[in-house]
Amino acid sequence: MSEQSWSAETPLGEVAVSSSNTPLTEANPAGGGSLILVATPIGNLGDISARAIEALRSVEAILCEDTRVTAKLLTAHGITTPTYTLHDHNEAEKIPFLLEKLQAGARFAVVSDAGTPLVSDPGFRLVRAAIDAQIPVSTTPGPNAVITALTLSGLPPHPFTFLGFPPPKSEARTGTFSALRAAEQAGLRSTLIWYEAPHRLIASLADLISVFGPEREAAVGRELTKRFEEMVRGTLQSVHEHFLQHAPRGEITLLIGPAPETDTGAADLDTLLREALQQHSVKDAASLVAGMVKLPKRTVYSRALELSREG
Repeated sequence: MSEQSWSAETPLGEVAVSSSNTPLTEANPAGGGSLILVATPIGNLGDISARAIEALRSVEAILCEDTRVTAKLLTAHGITTPTYTLHDHNEAEKIPFLLEKLQAGARFAVVSDAGTPLVSDPGFRLVRAAIDAQIPVSTTPGPNAVITALTLSGLPPHPFTFLGFPPPKSEARTGTFSALRAAEQAGLRSTLIWYEAPHRLIASLADLISVFGPEREAAVGRELTKRFEEMVRGTLQSVHEHFLQHAPRGEITLLIGPAPETDTGAADLDTLLREALQQHSVKDAASLVAGMVKLPKRTVYSRALELSREG
């Protein structure tokens, strides 16, 4: 196992067309290769599946978000398959090279640092390109922090909405949260899930409180499946207070429950808009109501425009 450069002289170019009879990565009947997405543990190395280990051993190369991270997993299971970097900064550049090798018969595995590839991790552009090129894409499913946190949170498991990472800046983050709150006022009922960096968690919780209120049900999963696994449950206010007293560390998954059944936001927004539209233009009505309901003006304008057309 070793990280190689992507030059034309690398061993990848030499081994990418070798053959194998393993069923997990069966070659393309048309003569090309195949791509397999391999889920890896989110913390505990013992959580990798037997099929995932077989797949990682059988392919010509493993495409990794960070080869140093993947090296620990491969060493633990005696896997010596070569590894190469595939991340957000080089994925687009490497796709033509990888497609050429796949079409010539190469079989590659794609892994992220932890969990299921593509879920807030690189690989999506390569998968789309492989599908467009009619190259077989398969998977060995496995660990995922979103599902793990959801099942441990005590919050309603369905429907749920995974939203990746919130914006790093408070103003953009609050705008994103406000748009979600507006969607709730239009009828959305869903548990909402994000990944978050530990150094931004407290600020994100404060912004959530400002938009969704301190009493919204919430949970934060930290270091899931690891030795110091923690799941903090309660209201947004109580969870925020917990992490003010205990500095968050490690991998973070942040969840809030759906709007309560007693939430009349959707009806209130429409009522206010209909009343305002009787005496004001769509633009003026939206500006007036946006200040009353504390929602982004563009969001309220969109709803006002829909109501005016209905009228």
